[in-house]
Amino acid sequence: MTRTHQGHQAKKRFGQNFLVDQGIIAAIIAAIAPRPGDKVVEIGPGLAALTGPLVDNLGHLQVVEIDRDIVARLRKRFKPDQLTIFDADALSLDFGRLGDDLRIVGNLPYNISTPLLFHLAGYAEQVRDMHFMLQKEVVERMVATAGSTDYGRLSVMLQYRFFMARLFTVPPESFEPAPKVDSAIVRMAPRPAADLNARDEEMLAHVVSSAFSQRRKMLRNTLKGVATEADLESLAIPPTARAEDVTVEDYVRLANLLSSRQA
Repeated sequence: MTRTHQGHQAKKRFGQNFLVDQGIIAAIIAAIAPRPGDKVVEIGPGLAALTGPLVDNLGHLQVVEIDRDIVARLRKRFKPDQLTIFDADALSLDFGRLGDDLRIVGNLPYNISTPLLFHLAGYAEQVRDMHFMLQKEVVERMVATAGSTDYGRLSVMLQYRFFMARLFTVPPESFEPAPKVDSAIVRMAPRPAADLNARDEEMLAHVVSSAFSQRRKMLRNTLKGVATEADLESLAIPPTARAEDVTVEDYVRLANLLSSRQA
């Protein structure tokens, strides 16, 4: 069944679910706490549930929107001095050209949330903070700690670069059309450069990806060809451990050991 809201037909290919709960909208704006002069970028403004209040608080907002029908609606509603619109796919947009001290917000489409988070992580040096609404399951994976079943590649790679906090849950009935899952709001703030002590972030990504490639297997198997049992033991990481048992800090130490050999 096709669902229409405010005269716009939600497009499944863009993962569109429009936020309509005014209480949730107010809570999100309060969490972001936008101030005049803040350089805020909204991804996927949709029917402007957050866009309107953000413009009211900021005066000017930058938005990234792939749906040309929505772009046309936004241009009718907002003046150019209120809204700068990037008619583009956020997955391929160079956020680096939008400036420094960015505050990025958005109700991210579930179907591209993980690759988009990795894309945005590449611009962490230019970001002050990020507030996103995502599928609750994704947020749980983002903030999971070592030893939990939700802990995985996404947890390690994002926690290496960001401080993260799950703020609150958003039920399906807060949207039109309603998704089949709960959503949650997460706050991400880049860690200071002094905390980023991986010698080679590509090596870190390779080690983590290899470790979680078969998460039910022991590290001595998943890291075969990447690291030896002796390497693991030298760092007090049991070769019989599984990927989910290893902390972010230990993954960094292992990657640094391996990259030091290539120097």
